[in-house]
Amino acid sequence: MDVAAWLHGLGLQQYEQAFRENAIDDAVLLELTADDLKDLGVNLVGHRRKLLAAIAALRSESRRDPRPEARGVADTSIAERRHLTVMFCDLVGSTALSTRYDPEELREIVGAYHRCVADTVARFAGFVAKYMGDGVLIYFGYPEAHEDDAEQAVRAGLALIDAVGELQAPQRLQVRIGIATGLVVVGDLIGAGSAQEQTIVGETPNLAARLQTLAQAGTLVIADGTRRQIGALFEIEDLGPQPLAGFAEPQPAWRVVRESDVMSRFEALRGEALTPFVGREDEIELLLRRWQRATAGDGQVVLVSGEAGIGKSRLIGVLHDRLAGEPHTRMRYFCSPHHQDSALYPFSSQLERAAGFAREDTVKTKLDKLEALLAPASPPREDFALLAELLSLPAEPRYPPLGLSPQRKKNKTFECVAAATRSAGGGAAGPFYL
Repeated sequence: MDVAAWLHGLGLQQYEQAFRENAIDDAVLLELTADDLKDLGVNLVGHRRKLLAAIAALRSESRRDPRPEARGVADTSIAERRHLTVMFCDLVGSTALSTRYDPEELREIVGAYHRCVADTVARFAGFVAKYMGDGVLIYFGYPEAHEDDAEQAVRAGLALIDAVGELQAPQRLQVRIGIATGLVVVGDLIGAGSAQEQTIVGETPNLAARLQTLAQAGTLVIADGTRRQIGALFEIEDLGPQPLAGFAEPQPAWRVVRESDVMSRFEALRGEALTPFVGREDEIELLLRRWQRATAGDGQVVLVSGEAGIGKSRLIGVLHDRLAGEPHTRMRYFCSPHHQDSALYPFSSQLERAAGFAREDTVKTKLDKLEALLAPASPPREDFALLAELLSLPAEPRYPPLGLSPQRKKNKTFECVAAATRSAGGGAAGPFYL
């Protein structure tokens, strides 16, 4: 196998020289690990994940048929039936670009666009299956399936719209995206080198491609199967049944506007479709006893832990219903698998919700909203600078630099978060629960 052509096919040709200098041939390639890729200078997490996924696919192919002459030939006997979410992304106005720019300039523009797509979807566990000129076919749920593949695909689509729009190019670039979820048959890798791709058979990829044509520039359209998977995690606009080429019946379609303000994933994904609550009376009674002790002035902390899906969120929901008639302040904070690298994410996201941040808000508008939220507590100006940094908002020039040591800055940030939490929660000193 031509390793250089393989890298070009993945849109990662910038690592070709590093691979060549370190004598990475097709045999060594199959043995590379994440640490090896770091040593080769692949420092971006998205690039490493993309390379590791492609290497895993090569290993699988090699195990199925180690004969060199058989590699790259599809073996339909080992194709598998999978539930996938498929994204089709298209660069808007590519024909006009081709008439306006020199082929070499166009190559740079399309190359930057392809790299942006690959890097962005890799953050959401997306697998780039095929580049088709200005179109890109992406799978979520392959080669590894996750319980939130549809959600990841929609998040990736929204992130991709923003990322492509921010690319440095002679003119602003935009994409339109279609996403569909359903059963497909995924086959072996076919082709070789830059022509290598993963075959997929079924209605789902065709539906994603057709929905992409419905999307306006800078928008994302999803199918009914995807909508059912994402619940109320996103704000969507019903486009109604749409006549699509190749489909006998009009297909329901929705435009995804933004992430919703629903805080709880449990509520967003299940909504009101809950069966009657049965059992767990001992646990409920224990929580209510702890509540009574807390209201009597004896502070209590209760940790509810257990495996995923065991009913922790439902139990807390029942407790909330039982306390509906009692005065208290309810404060809720949620971790997220999508923000594992964001410091204090549960608190920063709660502040954003309390301040009423909107996706289209400018930095100035967000800072104004933050100041309005915390104004009753009259915090010092340096607190606003620390909180702005926590919320990834540029503090300068509105707030002067603080000049604090790293440890002092960390401690001061914790103090600010605690004070801001009290302010956002109404300054409640009475009973409350998280």
